[in-house]
This record gives sequence, C-alpha cells and structure tokens, in this order.
Amino acid sequence: MIVGFRLQVMFAYLCLVWGSTWIAMKIGTAHLAPALFGGTRWTAAGLIMLAFLRLRGPLRLPWHLAGRIALVGLLLITLNQYFMLYSLRVVGSGLAAVINCALTPISLLGFSIATHQERLSRRVVVAMAIGLAGILLLFGPAAMAGRLDGLVLLGAFGVFLGTMTYSAGSVLARPMMGSVSPLLLAALINTAGGGMLLLSSLLFEPGAIAAAGLDWGLQAWAAWLFLLLPAALLASTIFLVLVRDWGATKAGSYSFVSPIIAVLLGVWLSGEVLHPIDTMGMALMLVGAWVALKPGAERAR
Repeated sequence: MIVGFRLQVMFAYLCLVWGSTWIAMKIGTAHLAPALFGGTRWTAAGLIMLAFLRLRGPLRLPWHLAGRIALVGLLLITLNQYFMLYSLRVVGSGLAAVINCALTPISLLGFSIATHQERLSRRVVVAMAIGLAGILLLFGPAAMAGRLDGLVLLGAFGVFLGTMTYSAGSVLARPMMGSVSPLLLAALINTAGGGMLLLSSLLFEPGAIAAAGLDWGLQAWAAWLFLLLPAALLASTIFLVLVRDWGATKAGSYSFVSPIIAVLLGVWLSGEVLHPIDTMGMALMLVGAWVALKPGAERAR
C-alpha cells in the first residue's frame, strides 16, 4: 500500500515537472545554441548524480553494459534533444507537448511489442489509427488550403522523431534495471548522452563556442537550472523507477496530464494561440493514447 502510494506521488511529480519543461526548453533555445543548452545540463546532471552515489559508497560500474548504456544515452538524450530543442524554435511549446505526449504511450507500446516485452492487440491498432486521424486533423486542413508553414511542419516532424528515439531508449533501458539500480543507470545514461550532445555541439553547432563562456542572461540560466534540478536530476530518475516497477507503457501515461500543463503555460507565458480545429486534432491524439492505455489493455509479460 505504502509503495503504491509512493509511486503515485512520484508519478504526479513527473506529470507536473515534465509538463513544465517545454516552456523552459523554448526559453532556453531562444537564447542559446540548442544542443549546447541541452548538453551542458544533461552532462551536469549525470556527473552530479555520480558524485552523489560515490559519496554513498564505492561505485560498481557495469562495464559489461557499456555499449548498451551508450546506445540508450544516444537515443534517450542525444538524438532526442537535437530533434526536440531545434523543433521548439519553430513550434509552440503547447503544440510540441501535445504531439509528443500523445505519441509517447503509443510508441512506447509499439517498441515494447517489438522487443517482446508486451503483446500486440486490436486495441493497439485502434489507438494508432485514432492518433493518426488526430495528426491529419491537426495539419490536414491547413495543408490542403496551402496555409501550412513548412517550418512548422518540419518542427512537428522533429518532435515526432524525438518521441521515437526517446521511446526506443526507454524500452531498451528496462532490461538493464534487473542488474543496475535506476539511480546509477540514470546517472550513466545522462552522462553518456549529455556528453555526446555537448561534444557534438562544440564541434559542429554554430554559436556553441561563443556560448561556452556561460554569459547566458537571467532567463536562460533560470530555464537551465529548472531543467537541471527538478527535471534532469529527479524526474528522469523517477521515470526509470516507474518503468522498472510499472513497465514502459504504464509509466508513459504521464502524457495524459503533462500536455494540459504545457498548453496552459504556453498560452499564459508565451501568448500561444490554439484554434478550435487544433484542439480537436489534439483531443483525437490524446484519445488514441487513452485507448492504448485504458484498463484492460494487454499487460507486460
């Protein structure tokens, strides 16, 4: 009973924080090179977590899992952050959050099925069809009328790709938690993924070298600290704990709550506007996610 309540509290925290990260990422990428902004905070998060674990006792690093940890870090952080942060330069934080959160549970379930962690069912097919209908409703009318901004469409596709890499990494991380604690695994994934992101930024990203002087301004630093402390340090670890105890699909159901928070913050802080047709498309996408996860769905093996 106590364990179940603790997991529910952790889940509520995850919904609140990850619903707020979108506006913080949009603020940060408006002031800084996106990959540098993401790479510095994920690398810092991983190193802080490793230092904390070292203070608690000797670190027993799972060297036999080094290749898999690097792959998960690449998918979960490096590629995900490139796609997401650059997309947020052209897509509103509320719209990006809804696209991401509507597709996350479906993609998590899809990758879980592909890796034989869960079973395919008719419910999954229906959920994907509803989600696709929502995407078509969201972008179809504007595309047919010739009013669809190519950059917005490209940004939405970037959010889609980021969601896919994140979901694949999440599912691949679960088997490792049989031998590695979620906190240590999160620390190693954050360090590996953040390090690759930071290195690639310094080598290839325009403006990264200049921004490495850390003269970012108050808004960018506030966004960075929020994304580091409540999000990268705590929420990412909590998510891995939920993946371990609940499974990737159920843990991904945070997507029912966090987009509402993201949309409200986007309207309140950034003046973003939602049209009725946009709301209908987003609602369909969320219905698709709900169908995939509602009681009675196939459970993990």
